Amino acid sequence: MLYAAEGGGGAGGLTPILMIALLFGVMYFMMIRPQQKRRKEAEAMQSALGPGDEVVTIGGLYGTVTGVADDTVLLEVAPGVQTRYARPAIARVVSQADRSESTDQVVEDADVKE
Repeated sequence: MLYAAEGGGGAGGLTPILMIALLFGVMYFMMIRPQQKRRKEAEAMQSALGPGDEVVTIGGLYGTVTGVADDTVLLEVAPGVQTRYARPAIARVVSQADRSESTDQVVEDADVKE
C-alpha cells in the first residue's frame, strides 16, 4: 500500500520545477525584455544626436547640441554658454534639427569652393 502511494508522487516532483521555470519565463517577459528594449532605444537616440537638436539631460537641463564627439556632447544652455556632457547623460530629445537643410548647405559650400 505504501508503494502505491509513492509511485503516484512522480508527477508531483515535476510540478515545482515547472513552477520555477514559469516564474523565470514571466520575469523575463515582464522585466528583463522591456528593460533591454528601453536600453537599445536610448542608445539609438544618443548615437543619432547631432548639432541643432534640442535635448534634456538627466538632471533636467535643457540645451541645444552644438557639437558631438565620440563619447561627449557639447550643449549650449544659454547664449554663449556651452557645457560638455557624456552621451549617456542625455535623457531625451525635445526636437531634432532639420538635417536635410544642413546637408544641402554643406553641398552648396562644397560647390562654391570648387
